[in-house]
Amino acid sequence: MNRRRFVKQTSLATTALLLSRYTNTWADNTSFPVVRTAAADRNFTSKAVEKVIAEVKNNIGNKELAWMFENCFPNTLDTTVDFDVTDGKPDTYVITGDIDAMWLRDSSAQVWPYLPLCKEDDELKQLIQGVINRQTKCILKDTYANAFYKNEHKKSAWHSDKTHMQHGVHERKWEIDSLCYPIRLAHGYWKETGDTTPFDAQWAIAMQLVIKTFQEQQRTDNKGPYSFNRKTDNATDTQPMGGYGYPVRPNGLICSAFRPSDDATLFAYLIPSNLFAFESLAQLATVAKAAKQTIDTDAVDALMNQIVTGVDNDGKIKHDKFGKIFAYEVNGYGGTNFMDDANVPSLLSLSYLIPSMHSDETYKNTRKFVLSKENPFFYKGKAGEGIGGPHVGADYIWPISIIMRGLTSTDDKEIKQCLDMLQHSHAGTGFMHEAFHKDDASKYTRSWFAWANTLFGEFIWKVYREKPELLS
Repeated sequence: MNRRRFVKQTSLATTALLLSRYTNTWADNTSFPVVRTAAADRNFTSKAVEKVIAEVKNNIGNKELAWMFENCFPNTLDTTVDFDVTDGKPDTYVITGDIDAMWLRDSSAQVWPYLPLCKEDDELKQLIQGVINRQTKCILKDTYANAFYKNEHKKSAWHSDKTHMQHGVHERKWEIDSLCYPIRLAHGYWKETGDTTPFDAQWAIAMQLVIKTFQEQQRTDNKGPYSFNRKTDNATDTQPMGGYGYPVRPNGLICSAFRPSDDATLFAYLIPSNLFAFESLAQLATVAKAAKQTIDTDAVDALMNQIVTGVDNDGKIKHDKFGKIFAYEVNGYGGTNFMDDANVPSLLSLSYLIPSMHSDETYKNTRKFVLSKENPFFYKGKAGEGIGGPHVGADYIWPISIIMRGLTSTDDKEIKQCLDMLQHSHAGTGFMHEAFHKDDASKYTRSWFAWANTLFGEFIWKVYREKPELLS
């Protein structure tokens, strides 16, 4: 099923019960309810991850954040991974949480924080190798799909979508970032371990298909082979104009039919995803060279040059209040969508995905814009402030956006503000959620959303290593 169909809001009775149990057990600020999956029921246990959890718990003064870290950081391993060996190679299927499907984006982000621990935990290293191998299989199956099943013969609930659906594909929404994230994971894995084992001939074929798909979606000469229509009441779940979306003027940028939220783009040139693609292509060239695998480097160089030219010409816009900023979406005809969405890649997350952005003046201006009321999806209320998006509706803040704000900040006051909001918006559950209402954190969606949990763990661990005083 689609994520949208799994949006779950706790009832007032359930929330009251959780908060009652929570309040009764942490009145002394030292005792918290056990909400983490029991050791015997965990899908995978990493000694290195458990060591980090123990260290953080023992050394930070804020015991509530320590408890949340213990629950969230290992949530991907505890509940979502399915490790196996197939044809002599590690094979790891990673569900997103309450949906039994593997998103290329989510699966990459879910295991990303564990990469630095691979050097001291060979079983964890094998697990992540398995994610890379499984993603290679997925890309070889369909470069335009965003989510897959472990069972390659399984028929999707979305089989009636008007696109080239295959068995084994959960959903076929074309999103640029779906192909960027596996490259980011591959590059991160290689950088941390120096190991090129997963980057075999099959991986090289998959990466060449990534390049080909990016070229097709530049739509230089025609609309390309991909279109998507769904019979739905939700405008953001389908594309108009025969499934190709509204027209764009070719300018070197890559079209994305959907956003990282799985919502349809308004203008197909999604700027944060194009910038992510630029960074990913550079990383692809590096990994392929290290693995001694042949890819079309001329095509990679051309794509990178065309993307940066397209962004410079059409993606940077003069804003009345903030100066030159990155638009969220453009169409090459002058059409511009000024907004940001919580899902990553977002405009806010650019310096997280592309470290060189930290010093970029256009990014600095953009960051101010997206964290202001000028961004139509920036919400501020009694329970906190942050970015949401159309996916779950108005007035809902995504914890991912608060975490990303903290991860991209260099200001201690802002980082502390993010920590405080996250601490006070988990509604007594000890876990992150997809989104919560700006005025009432007990109204939230998706109680089991592993990406948000693991990203929260990544944030806490980063603050612990760099600014531990903020966790006191």
